[in-house]
Amino acid sequence: MGSFSIWHWLIVLVIVMLIFGTKKLRNMGADLGGAVRGFKDGMREGGEKADAGTAPPHSPQVSGKTIEGEVKGKTEQKA
Repeated sequence: MGSFSIWHWLIVLVIVMLIFGTKKLRNMGADLGGAVRGFKDGMREGGEKADAGTAPPHSPQVSGKTIEGEVKGKTEQKA
C-alpha cells in the first residue's frame, strides 16, 4: 500500500486536469517558475552585496493608519 504504480499517478493527473483545467495549471506553472527565478536572482544579488562589504541602503519606513471599527447596524435616512 506504500507504493503507487504509474497508473495511479496518471489517474491522479487526469483528475487534477479535469478539476483545474490545463490553462489554469499552465498559469500556475508559469507563476511558480517566475517565483523560483526571482528567488534565485535575489539570492545571487544578496551574495554579491555581502561580498562587497557595503551595507544595503535603508528604505524609509512607511507608517500607515489602522482604523479598527465595528458596524452595529445599517440605517437609512430618507430626505
